Amino acid sequence: MFDWLAPLLPDFLRPDFMQRALIAGLIVAAICPLIGLFLVLRRLSLIGDGLGHIAFAGVAAGFILQIYPLVTALAFTLLGAAGIEWLRSRRRAYGDLILALFFYTGIAAGVVLSGLSHSFNASLFGYLFGSVATIDASDVWFIAGLGVAVIALVALLYKELFAITFDESTARVSGIRVSILNILLALTTAVTVSIGMRVVGLLMVAALMIIPVAGALQLGRGFRATLLWSVLFSVVALTIGLAVSYYADLAPGGTIVLSAVGLFLLAMAWKAVSGQGSGVRDATRLRS
Repeated sequence: MFDWLAPLLPDFLRPDFMQRALIAGLIVAAICPLIGLFLVLRRLSLIGDGLGHIAFAGVAAGFILQIYPLVTALAFTLLGAAGIEWLRSRRRAYGDLILALFFYTGIAAGVVLSGLSHSFNASLFGYLFGSVATIDASDVWFIAGLGVAVIALVALLYKELFAITFDESTARVSGIRVSILNILLALTTAVTVSIGMRVVGLLMVAALMIIPVAGALQLGRGFRATLLWSVLFSVVALTIGLAVSYYADLAPGGTIVLSAVGLFLLAMAWKAVSGQGSGVRDATRLRS
């Protein structure tokens, strides 16, 4: 892919499939915590898991219909995200119950559809747990296109998303269309889950949305600083995970997530050693 750069690249980036994996992975690593920080501060961390289960059904449907699985997974997660947000906005007291309902419906539908398509094979497991070796040029362009769209949307609506994250009531009084922003955030989460599954897998993509944010909350002294730290943690975890998985012949998705956990533990240790205490930073201190 970048043959002219081959002499300058480390060994694990010389194969074409690893170059494609790195490009796709860096895009995913950038947008996962970008969305994840808003979800964590709004106590919606589990929505990524729920959408991952729904995307499983979408992948299985893609095998049945012989359609590019990323497209069907995206369609299923967008519908699921809209449904979750619609119910959550009307039944706030039962938010966790609503998420659980979608969790189990998605995984059950995925199992049934996979059985119908006879797709319990290596291809399906690649979507469940990630498979960097199978990422091709079409995957990279698909991920890049949607990734740029997510970043652009967050940049465009940054102030509004920041407002509804900390105080929906005040944001609503200020004239912000809170309901529409909530739906847009849910839909961008669905897009993030759909494109992230090619790198770390459906079962672990939510971890890349949450764990780097948890690490960044140990160090960030303001919202923007925390956002930058979380993206940095995610990108570093992705790079380390890919390198370790290549040299040690390990599953890349799990290695990336474990790398993120390691960085989180280092951040906690640094916070304790530096005398700042332990635990996750209070969200109210990030309003800057």
